[in-house]
Amino acid sequence: MSQKYASFNIQGPSIVVGVIVGAALAVCGLKLFDFWSTRPEKKRREQGKGIVHGIEGLVGNTPLIRLKSLSEATGCEILLQNYRELAGKSRSGSPKDRAALNMIRQAESQGLIYPNTGSTIFEGTSGSTGISIAMIARAKGYNAWIVMPDDQAKEKYQLLEKLGATVEKVRPASIVDKNQFVNLAKQRALEFGTGNRDDERASEAEDYGKRPRGFFTDQFENLDNYKAHYNGTAPEIYEQTNGKIDAIVTGTGGTIAGLSRYLKPLIPNLKVFLVDPPGSGLFHKIKHNIMYSPYEAEGTRRRHQVDTIVEGVGLNRITANFEIAHGWIDDAIFVSDEEAVAMARYLVREEGEVVPGDRG
Repeated sequence: MSQKYASFNIQGPSIVVGVIVGAALAVCGLKLFDFWSTRPEKKRREQGKGIVHGIEGLVGNTPLIRLKSLSEATGCEILLQNYRELAGKSRSGSPKDRAALNMIRQAESQGLIYPNTGSTIFEGTSGSTGISIAMIARAKGYNAWIVMPDDQAKEKYQLLEKLGATVEKVRPASIVDKNQFVNLAKQRALEFGTGNRDDERASEAEDYGKRPRGFFTDQFENLDNYKAHYNGTAPEIYEQTNGKIDAIVTGTGGTIAGLSRYLKPLIPNLKVFLVDPPGSGLFHKIKHNIMYSPYEAEGTRRRHQVDTIVEGVGLNRITANFEIAHGWIDDAIFVSDEEAVAMARYLVREEGEVVPGDRG
C-alpha cells in the first residue's frame, strides 16, 4: 500500500506540474502565434502581394482584350494582346520588352555583361526594340546605345533620349552596307570592347567583371528573341484562351516563330498568318518561296528596302529568328499603308485602343 502511495506521491506532482507547464506552453504558444501573425512585417508583406520587382517585373502576363466592335462585325472572337502602359502591363507599350529583357538576362547569365560597371548595350533598330532595351538597360544598371535610320518618327528619338540612351542616326542603307544601322551597332559594340579575358587591360581575373563592356543584342539573329515568345508570350496566350484559338495573325521575327512553334503542336488546326507591309519580301517568301518585293524593281524604290510608312515590321532578308518559323507559317497577308493606318484609326474611334501602325 505504501508502495502504491509512494508511487502516487511521485507521479502525482509530476502530472500536475506537467499539466501546468503544458497549459503555460499552450498559452505562450498562442500568444507567440498571435504576435507572429499580426506583426508589422507580415502585414507589410500581405499588403505588398501585388508589388513587382522593378520595371522588369512588369514584363509579361499581358492580358488579351476582346475587340467588341470587330468581333461583332466579323462574327469571330477577335483578341488583341494589350501592351498599353498600365500597371501590370508592358511598361514601354511594346511586345519587344520580352525579347529585350530575355536577351539581356541571357547575356548576364553567360557573364558577357555585369550591371553597374559602365557597360553599354548596343542595338540597331527602327525604334521599338531600342526603346525596350533602353528602358530595361537603365533599370538594370547599363547604358544603351541605339543606332537607327534617320527617317523614323521623331517621337521615338525623343523617348530614347529621355530614357538616357545615346541615339545615333544614320542614312537608310542595304544590309550589305557596313554603315547600315544593324551593322554599325555591331561595330560600335566591338569598338567599345567585349571584355575578352585575353585583353591586356585585364591585369587580374577578379577585375574582369568590373570592367565596362559592350554587348550587341542582335535582335534579328539572337535566338533569345524567339525564346522569349516561345517561353513567355505563347504559353500565356494558350492559358488565357484555354487553347481555343483558330488563328494567329502577327508580324515577322521572334514573335511569329515563338508563337507558331509553341502553339501549333498543342492546337493542330491552328492557322498562323504573317502580315507584311509594302516593300518587304517576306510575303512572297511565304507565298511563292521567293524573297522578292515589286518595290525592288529598278526605278521604283522611293526610300529604302522596306518602302512603307509603317515602322518596325517587314524585312528583305531571312533572319535566324524568322528561319525558326520556316514550315510553321500557313499563309501571308499583304497589308497596305492605307489599310494599316485606317485600322489603327478605327481602333481608336471604336475601341478607345491606341495602337501603332504596325499593329493596325
